[in-house]
Amino acid sequence: MPHYFDQEQDSPLRPTKISFISRERTFSATTWSGTFSRDKLDRGTEVLLKYSVIPPDGRILDLGCGWGAVTLVVKSCFPAVDMIAVDVNERAVKNTRHNLTNNNLTGVLVKKSDGFEKLEGNFDCILTNPPYAAGRKVCFKLIEDSLERLNKDGSLQLVARHKKGGAMLDAHMEEVFGNVETLAKKGGFRVYKSIKK
Repeated sequence: MPHYFDQEQDSPLRPTKISFISRERTFSATTWSGTFSRDKLDRGTEVLLKYSVIPPDGRILDLGCGWGAVTLVVKSCFPAVDMIAVDVNERAVKNTRHNLTNNNLTGVLVKKSDGFEKLEGNFDCILTNPPYAAGRKVCFKLIEDSLERLNKDGSLQLVARHKKGGAMLDAHMEEVFGNVETLAKKGGFRVYKSIKK
């Protein structure tokens, strides 16, 4: 049975309509089977969206976009940003495009990419709820590749359960970037931020 971080999904496509509140706005989305957290906005992404620090007009990457929650919220709240969303899961990519269209959000590049593989250029901010179920090696590589693809003073902001792997990601961000700070602690989740010096 495919995982949400697999490229292809062979399960029947079952849409679910959901709504959620983020940054004092209410959002509607349709989530598809075979994507991450399809029944509701997951707690980690909720915490990431609440506490992340978004540059109002930078080039922002939603790394592992799933059904598009981060992209929907960031592009709605910061319309001047140059927003890019990627996922290795083809169904997730199509689901994100569907939700952007239904929310009348334009000017967002959404594409299938295994990490940074199909991406060009650098970013001012990378936001991710990494696929920890895919293994530590995958998550560590996303951190390492993020350093290479950030502009100077750009940030990687990542959410994880601190006691279920987040502490290791925190330590690896410190090792790779030479700095890391905790932006928030909420319900066992923490938002970590590293800056490219």
